[in-house]
Amino acid sequence: MLFLSYFIMNWYALYTKPRNEKKVAERLFQLGIEVYCPLVITTKKWSDRYKKVEVPLLPSYVFVRLAAADRSLVFQVPGIVQYVYWLGAPAVILPHEIAALKDQLAQPVVQVQIANLKPNDAVSIEDGAFKGEMATVKQITANRITLILQSLNLLLTIDR
Repeated sequence: MLFLSYFIMNWYALYTKPRNEKKVAERLFQLGIEVYCPLVITTKKWSDRYKKVEVPLLPSYVFVRLAAADRSLVFQVPGIVQYVYWLGAPAVILPHEIAALKDQLAQPVVQVQIANLKPNDAVSIEDGAFKGEMATVKQITANRITLILQSLNLLLTIDR
């Protein structure tokens, strides 16, 4: 079975130099490697104008799908620092996790209703990628709310 797993294509996370995600993804694609760099559109303010720009959802990370034997090929591309490791080996991301990320980004933005919340309140997420998860309100500001997802021990920031 070890021999067969050598050729199975897995998704891996790569850590990149800051602000190199799109360039790295493009160069990996040119090498024929399946790559996914989730992007979102956000509004940035310059001194004279506002502009909508496409930025990585996960700064300094891209995902690649390749066989374990081909993992070293990615280091031909400048801007890659290393694989993301879990328990001493490159972390394998399950295909349904990548599919869920793609599906969530394809859906329209969900409007969030925030009423009478205060820090340390427990909330249940009723829609989106984290539907059914329990969270604790960490912080509320004029522009955003920060939640702690209990099951994932993850901070989630929502812009108002």
